[in-house]
Amino acid sequence: MADPGETATPAVASTSWDDLPDDFFLSASISSPSPSTPPPPPPIPSTSPRAAAEAALRSSSLPHASTPSASFSGSIHPQQRAPAPHHLHPSHSLPAFSAAAAADVWPPPPGPHHSSSLTEFVGPASASRTHRPPPRAAVRADRPPPLELRPRPPRDSQAGAALRAIACCTSPVAGADSHLWAVGEAGVRVWSLADAFRSPASQQRWGDEATAPFRESRRTEPALCLAADPCRGILWSGHANGQIMGWVADPGLEARECIVWDAHSGPVFALTISPYGDLWSGSEGGVIKIWYGEGIEKSLALQREEKRNTSFLVERSFIDLRAMVSDGGVCPLPAIDVKLLLSDNSRSKVWSAGYLLFALWDSRTKELLKVINVDGQVDTRFDILSSQDPYGYETKQNLFSSPKKEKTRSPVGFFQRSRIALMGAADAVRRVAAKAGFGDDTRRIEALAMSIDGMIWTGSANGCLAQWDGSGNRFQEFQHHSSSVQSIFSFGTRIWVGYMDGSIQVLDLEGNMLGGWIAHNSPILSMAVGGSYIFTLAGHGGVRGWNLSSPGPIDINMRSRLIEAEASYKNFEHMKVLVGSWNVGQEKASDESLRAWLKFPTPEVGLVVVGLQEVEMGAGFLAMSAAKETVGLEGSPNGEWWLDAIGQQLKGHSFERVGSRQMAGLLISVWVRAHLKQFISDIDNAAVACGLGRAIGNKGAVGLRMRIRDRIICFVNCHFAAHMEAVSRRNEDFNHVFRTMTFAAPSSGIMTTSGICSIFSHYFSLFSKGHSSLQMTCKLVLIFQSAVIKKIHYYLFCGVTVSGSTGQLIRGANGSRMPELSDMDMIVFLGDFNYRLYDISYDNAMGLVSRRCFDWLRDNDQLRAEMRSGRVFQGLREGDFKFPPTYKFEKYTAGLSGYDSSEKRRIPAWCDRILYRDSRISSGNVCSLDCPVVSSISLYDSCMEATDSDHKPIKCVFNLDIAYVDKQTRRQKYGELMSSNNKSLNLLQGLEAFPEVNINTTDIILQDQNPSVVKLQNRSTKDRACFEIIGQAQNLSGTHFSTFPAWLKVAPAVGIISPGQTIEVSLQHGDIRGQQNYVGTSGDTLSGGATQRKVAMLLAKITGEYSTVAKYYEINVQHQNCGSTLSSRGYNFGEKLFN
Repeated sequence: MADPGETATPAVASTSWDDLPDDFFLSASISSPSPSTPPPPPPIPSTSPRAAAEAALRSSSLPHASTPSASFSGSIHPQQRAPAPHHLHPSHSLPAFSAAAAADVWPPPPGPHHSSSLTEFVGPASASRTHRPPPRAAVRADRPPPLELRPRPPRDSQAGAALRAIACCTSPVAGADSHLWAVGEAGVRVWSLADAFRSPASQQRWGDEATAPFRESRRTEPALCLAADPCRGILWSGHANGQIMGWVADPGLEARECIVWDAHSGPVFALTISPYGDLWSGSEGGVIKIWYGEGIEKSLALQREEKRNTSFLVERSFIDLRAMVSDGGVCPLPAIDVKLLLSDNSRSKVWSAGYLLFALWDSRTKELLKVINVDGQVDTRFDILSSQDPYGYETKQNLFSSPKKEKTRSPVGFFQRSRIALMGAADAVRRVAAKAGFGDDTRRIEALAMSIDGMIWTGSANGCLAQWDGSGNRFQEFQHHSSSVQSIFSFGTRIWVGYMDGSIQVLDLEGNMLGGWIAHNSPILSMAVGGSYIFTLAGHGGVRGWNLSSPGPIDINMRSRLIEAEASYKNFEHMKVLVGSWNVGQEKASDESLRAWLKFPTPEVGLVVVGLQEVEMGAGFLAMSAAKETVGLEGSPNGEWWLDAIGQQLKGHSFERVGSRQMAGLLISVWVRAHLKQFISDIDNAAVACGLGRAIGNKGAVGLRMRIRDRIICFVNCHFAAHMEAVSRRNEDFNHVFRTMTFAAPSSGIMTTSGICSIFSHYFSLFSKGHSSLQMTCKLVLIFQSAVIKKIHYYLFCGVTVSGSTGQLIRGANGSRMPELSDMDMIVFLGDFNYRLYDISYDNAMGLVSRRCFDWLRDNDQLRAEMRSGRVFQGLREGDFKFPPTYKFEKYTAGLSGYDSSEKRRIPAWCDRILYRDSRISSGNVCSLDCPVVSSISLYDSCMEATDSDHKPIKCVFNLDIAYVDKQTRRQKYGELMSSNNKSLNLLQGLEAFPEVNINTTDIILQDQNPSVVKLQNRSTKDRACFEIIGQAQNLSGTHFSTFPAWLKVAPAVGIISPGQTIEVSLQHGDIRGQQNYVGTSGDTLSGGATQRKVAMLLAKITGEYSTVAKYYEINVQHQNCGSTLSSRGYNFGEKLFN
């Protein structure tokens, strides 16, 4: 059924909704015309004097009419002539382009694959970036050139193996290499940064072919967090099953855990190391545990044969802080998951963060200092939460009680109530899913870090950055971006911020932005510093390294060198793509029609895209489809039949279906040859409803987006407003689709939006028994809102995020948000656009058709006229076609004699079309990394043999040239240029330098509670120095690890020394309540009772602003109660460890 309301004899049983016009419920449309806009006029009468004059003019120069043949192959080409003036339909209401923006005709692009391609009609593109090809380059000019340690892997390769966090660590053994560690769903993997520019020794797994060489652990339970303990030489990982695992920083040939124990009954969300060597872990329900450093050291010192006892030894040496601060069953800590932990080494404090609250702890005494909210106010509430039923009594009554008998109501009342319920449910569910959190609050804490000056930085879901002092006072806030903050990392005098949309921003310590760029097209989950790079882990699994001084001179130099070497890593791929479209009118095609339509004109076709319209229609189906869309359900029996039928036709050619999407009657599917499947990945889908208040899918579009050789190619199947006079509405439909289509990955799992749809399926089956389709629809939509929204809230309160699109936010030059379709390297629109022939009568049109003078008919094509004026399909192209109009035919009547001969006498029209845009901005562009996708059309035809519908199917064969980067070769070239280019080497050496710092003393004797001071002086007159005081202790095996003794207070332990400035570091003895003796790592106790001697060794670490190279000064500390002077140990640990 091409046009609801026009079909004289429907082929299927109709309901009361089938005869409704398309603008029914239009008053609720989000894009309703203003009251001042006049209604569109009726079609121009075919008896107008102008039409008659044109008909007479044409008939004088046309061949005589002949009897229409039974079939038509489209191979007859009328003689070319100059086109007649184009007269626009008076219903057009949008402003036309200037005469300078006239339409053009492009010849085929240069190259051997395009020599026999068709010429193409081109619609002018707007002056904005929206409808123009996105800028591409061998090396992007808008960001620093990164080290691609792990290029973005195909999404399918990451199933069950996605990475979640990264950390860098160097073994305390002298001369050891730095390693980058990553944890995820399958365990841990580790890269040696010394191998970052090498090729792997053997073939790596799918998805990691171009990744730098790495080692993996055995498969473990999914890991959620990672913390580096560099002075112990251990990486700590927290897992979903509550375990904590320790990994040796220098893994050798295989990454193996050195210690593991059951830490929590729930997942371990966060880990941190305090300056006293204790391991803090956070879990669900507000549980925080401290694992004493002494117990960890004793376990690590055991021999291999004793490892079985290590977990028991560690498990006994912990404190449950939540239990410790509770009093009489009341706890000042809310029972919310502890998602973040941060050790403030400058003041010996630990920050724990939940949803909207922080807790501050003394890392030395383990005391709770305060609980504050995101506004900096002290929170005095007590935990009185109890488990509640996620469903209220009223909801249960609605969901599980027997349906009552409905009173008889008029059809209009039912339609109106159904529409209100549908749109209300859809709007509410979308609001909840978009927030992915509790209520409408977007201030939830997402990231936590401490800068070198001792300030605490937090990032929120609304993009806000807040700066706090060490006492928990909110200092100031900054809003540099609207996207959610996902990670924060501080190094030197810079703050690196990663956002949900893949952006990175670099700030100074005052919050001023120094630079920013799009680092990934996926959320930045984690960051870590290793070597001279800061590495970023994206949500899609890619890992990139950025120079610590970026943006800076090194980036400029490397960009120019990489551009010069482009030929060494540039490759090309050629393939053919068959695209077909058919409005099937709710029918099922015969095998003969499918074979005629989908037969391959060439065996080189590697990709097949099929778009169908009106697969299934009807009021009940459309309403049910709209309700299911809100929770991720799709599909229908007819849709499944079509997918199976197409699959059978392509099965003999080794094609596999890799993606499909159905919304109501619209269906699109993609099929690829088996040997090309490895090059096609990340298939996302989208749907936009344009009918019935922009909520029902009787009109709209479905799209599939994919990566082919890392180039983004998109196919959009459309069905726009019907009727001759609805030109403006068709233009609005296209504009709505183009600007609002948002892609999302197909989700799986019960905790996602798609998973929540199981509740809907249950109620669907429950209420469908014993009711008519209209009654069932009404009852279902009325309960839908409360049931599904409460289910989503239930999962959100359990800490599960509703999945959605987390793709990159595309912005124009002025910062405005760009449609996602603007960022495609190639986009193809196909479908029943419903544009008709104007200013021509039925008789004249049939006369031109019978003479096969289709060039004359094209002069009256609404679509071409609208494209010429720049109102629709801006910047898109269409191949020159010679086939007859594809609408409207009598079913099962072959040839040109099958056009509509009913009393309605519908004028034939090219309703079904295929348009596209590639990377070219002019017809002469050749395929390159700057213009990565160049396409032409070798075939554009209809299938007249198919008679199952009132539309004829069409197909188009595209010749694609794709330029892509060999990621492994470019990574090796990057390393070669960094190590051989003198300018790059000089710049790197300059960054690794650090100012000379003097220390006034290296031996400190503390008397009772009196503090002593160590002075650090920066002798440079222009460069700042960064310092950190690190405690050193000796374990049972004789090795040293980082920890302050529990009796020693150091403040500040980190900071910045300005040029010529002197910083004073205070050292003081502090008693700990309840601890009388100091053993092992805490120091030495003299016998005799009253007199105690405690000895500690500290290291003063000095670095520059951008350097990971450091200089260490040893400080020996002694404490005595009776005033006796004791000599220092004199052990030069700094020389042993770092020289």
